[in-house]
Amino acid sequence: MSIVTHDTRSGSRTRLSPEERRSQLLDLGVRLLATRSLDELSIDLLAEEAGISRGLLYHYFGNKHAFHEAVVRRAADDLIAQTAPPTEGEPLERLLGSVTAYVDYVVANYEGYLSLVKGAAGGNDTLREIYAEVRAALTDRIFREDVRGEILPDTPATRLVVRGWAAMTEELVLTWVVDPAGVSREQLLEVIAASLPALAEIVA
Repeated sequence: MSIVTHDTRSGSRTRLSPEERRSQLLDLGVRLLATRSLDELSIDLLAEEAGISRGLLYHYFGNKHAFHEAVVRRAADDLIAQTAPPTEGEPLERLLGSVTAYVDYVVANYEGYLSLVKGAAGGNDTLREIYAEVRAALTDRIFREDVRGEILPDTPATRLVVRGWAAMTEELVLTWVVDPAGVSREQLLEVIAASLPALAEIVA
């Protein structure tokens, strides 16, 4: 089965494979999730935005829960990719670059990210698994040594500190988006980036 879409620039029609069309629908779901909670992201809404029938969406995703999980997983993959540390610079400079990308991602996708956090905390096993994968991907980077060196030495103590720092960072950013309380974006980034080396030094 393939789907035909209309190219408004050329006036031609493009036939997409089922995999390509499903990927396209997931990308649309992620964009919609940026400004809506997961509960607000319905099959009806996506069908309307995509200009296709509800039945076709069910064909691709099976049911509402599977659709939500697929969209959240795509959003999580986007978050991991977009927050990859820069390839240039000293370790702490790369950490700041990654933190900056994380803050900007949460600002741009607040409702969707909050839905993931709440879903994981609320006991949804699939969302909890996705959330754990995201957290692990973001924190493991700190211990990944390459030609530019590691950001922190990989010890049980520093891993414990990094887990706490990651939780603190998430809470800071989610709270700041709702109420900056006079704290600028630059100040927020400085607090987050500077706090990790300071905390790690205590257990070094």
